[in-house]
Amino acid sequence: MSARPIVLLVEDNEVNQLLTASVLEREGFAVDIAANSTQALEQLRARIPDLILMDVQLPGMDGLSLTRRLKTDPATAPITIVALTAHAMTGDREQTLAAGCAGYISKPIDTRTFGRQVREFLPRTVAVSRPARTDARLNGK
Repeated sequence: MSARPIVLLVEDNEVNQLLTASVLEREGFAVDIAANSTQALEQLRARIPDLILMDVQLPGMDGLSLTRRLKTDPATAPITIVALTAHAMTGDREQTLAAGCAGYISKPIDTRTFGRQVREFLPRTVAVSRPARTDARLNGK
């Protein structure tokens, strides 16, 4: 059985951290959390994730600046980065793509579809095995 895909969630809001991590873990992901750019860089020295979910508005260095920095470093450039932001204004998507993000997911997240959205950004070589559901109704009992 393969290891769970690793997602680094770079998000400063604790409620968003808890909700997002909970949904991702339920969907079969391992989740590392960083509350700011400095913590994200520390996390990246400890473990390279399969995917980074990047909040655009962070204290200190913002998410797009961090994305640009990661994309210029040969050690982190191959990591897929997806913007995760409440910004939904005209031009925001283009800004995230220009910074090096592979895509854009709007907040608040839809807990019913979020796992699938994230899975779509994973490199094809990374498999996600969802945990078995134990709910008796889903098992036909």
